[in-house]
Amino acid sequence: MTQNRWTLALENGEMTWPQDGRVLVPRAQAEADFSALGPDRLVAVQGFAPAHDRLAARGLAVEVAPEGDYTAAIVQIVKSKTESLSLVAEALVHVPPGGIVAVDGQKDEGIESILKAVRTHLPVDGVLSKSHGKLFWLTRPDALPEAVMGWRATPEPNADGFATAPGMFSPNGADQGSELLVALVPQLTGRVADLGAGWGYMSAVLLAEHADITALDLVEADWAALEAARANVTDPRAAFHWADAERFTPDAPYDTIIANPPFHTGRAADPTLGQGFIVSAARMLKRSGQFFMVANRHLPYETTLKAHFGTGTLLAEIAGYKLYHAGKPKGAPRG
Repeated sequence: MTQNRWTLALENGEMTWPQDGRVLVPRAQAEADFSALGPDRLVAVQGFAPAHDRLAARGLAVEVAPEGDYTAAIVQIVKSKTESLSLVAEALVHVPPGGIVAVDGQKDEGIESILKAVRTHLPVDGVLSKSHGKLFWLTRPDALPEAVMGWRATPEPNADGFATAPGMFSPNGADQGSELLVALVPQLTGRVADLGAGWGYMSAVLLAEHADITALDLVEADWAALEAARANVTDPRAAFHWADAERFTPDAPYDTIIANPPFHTGRAADPTLGQGFIVSAARMLKRSGQFFMVANRHLPYETTLKAHFGTGTLLAEIAGYKLYHAGKPKGAPRG
């Protein structure tokens, strides 16, 4: 197994690491090897519920947001440059002057661009290049430049007035698939769930337009997106659940479930995510319940829908999206 870059930098003496105090790892990757960083004092920050649970299962301290000060931090960049710079700025805020902040990532993830942006405003102590990526580190100065503080991404109203932030799905406004679903579903009644609710667009519209919905559960695995949804969906019929939609179990079965499921793991398309939502919907619905799902036209969901529902209809195929309606869930509780 190839050693990671921070382990090499510490072992060869290039990067000096504090010997005590808490170590911050924002957006910690669930399978990363943190043993060289002092795992007994490491605080992994991870708001994505499945990854949060995997980190906790490894015995690591896991939080959904950083709190207080840390003597050092290591940032693993993500695919969004805006979000990666926000993570760097957040680490610098929580590490006091004199502490170390390290930043790691692959070239195809944009680490060169992040390094260039940081060097524009702050001196970098060292860089280690290996395995098609780079690790760089810096000592936190006494004062942080205003431009660096401006990297911090906080929820702000988008063009439609919904609070969103970089890193959330479609932060600039509702995607066409979600708009298609809320425009074409019939009037809904009773208990409804929005699986993978994101920052709450579909739930907000449905609650505003469907008076006979008695309760609507927003189920979302991303803590930050769910917090944005709390701000965006103020209807008292709404309830918010930080959970993996594939593992969530409601208090009672639903009359209707809607979903615009994710279909990417990192940069790669992964249709198994949507297939998992279909299986979960069949499990959580009443026997008379119905499922509405919108998806990109090329994704192979028909076989899974047929396997888990007794009836199915393609309601619409517009602008590269398909809207499905399925009934008679085979996984629904009997009796």
